[in-house]
Amino acid sequence: MESIYYVLCWHCHRRCKHCYEDRFRPYIRDELAGVVAEAQQNAPKVVANLPERMTYREASTDAERAAGASDFVERIGKIILSGGDVLTDPVREAVLYPTLAAIREKYAPQGGVRVVVQTTGDLLTPTIIRELIDLGVWTISVSGMDDFHVGMEGDKKLAFAEKVTAMLETAGVTRANPEADRHERGFETGPLYNMFGANEDTWIGKLWPRGRAWENGLSSATLADNFCNAWSGGLNFLDHGYAGSEVSIDPNGDVFPCCIKTAHPLGNLTEEPLLAIIDSLVGMPAMEAINAGKPERMGLAEGWTRERFFEASLTQTPKGEPYANLCIGCDTYHKEVLGSALDQLRSERRGRRLGLIATNAASNA
Repeated sequence: MESIYYVLCWHCHRRCKHCYEDRFRPYIRDELAGVVAEAQQNAPKVVANLPERMTYREASTDAERAAGASDFVERIGKIILSGGDVLTDPVREAVLYPTLAAIREKYAPQGGVRVVVQTTGDLLTPTIIRELIDLGVWTISVSGMDDFHVGMEGDKKLAFAEKVTAMLETAGVTRANPEADRHERGFETGPLYNMFGANEDTWIGKLWPRGRAWENGLSSATLADNFCNAWSGGLNFLDHGYAGSEVSIDPNGDVFPCCIKTAHPLGNLTEEPLLAIIDSLVGMPAMEAINAGKPERMGLAEGWTRERFFEASLTQTPKGEPYANLCIGCDTYHKEVLGSALDQLRSERRGRRLGLIATNAASNA
């Protein structure tokens, strides 16, 4: 698989008004202990159920073919560890560092993996940067560079960027080429850093209709904005052996075809392997529609015309304003039709696993 976006823990030191997930927030006392314990307990199971190899096949470059490569070559994929903010004191040493070590141990004999740690950036220190490098992190991704993050408004983010840049480059971390596309970045050697935020000129600038962004009426997306048909959307998620495939994982192990997250998970990685879940969905019309980046076709096999899907994509924001986006239609279809079908598939996969266990136990008796 080319990429896995794994949200390690819900804890965050910020409560940003534009966040796509309202569970990303500060926790205290028993609630904090609970979200950290969830992350600690589930992370080893999730890592165990990730693909055995984090590689994917991609069309070779002209230079590679000139050197004798075949039309497709194998490349190393990446795992993005995010939150919340995984650098908060309760999460960093208890969850992030052990998970980084487990990922390195799992993939070292299998060709390796490129690990990205995503953080708002204001928790970085020279010590933490060195610890991340020592644990094999390929890229430190600073995601808080926008006006929504308190303290980053206007020109304030420029001074912050200079400070963080100096820390990173003093530690030997190189700025990733900002002009490189996703493919080209795969050729860069780490450790690297990059910086981004929810600015109007970025892919996430219009904000997903999710979490506090939705509650605060901040999403400016329309029906013309198809988040599914893009990187970190559902596009190509089923094609795990090839370039373009990415899934998202929650702290409880739930897996989704996109970072935006559908209204119902595909399965859960605390109980079964990721590739088993994905492979069971191949050929399912609704999943194939998401995979093609055409969510409006999700329900054609069940009589949901595209016109009906577009109608289901119309709603009002919590502030009573008219709003329309395909993610809303996707949510509605999951709640009314697809969720129960996904639960049935999950139950069938569980039945097959239990049957296999019973068969193996009987043969070993």
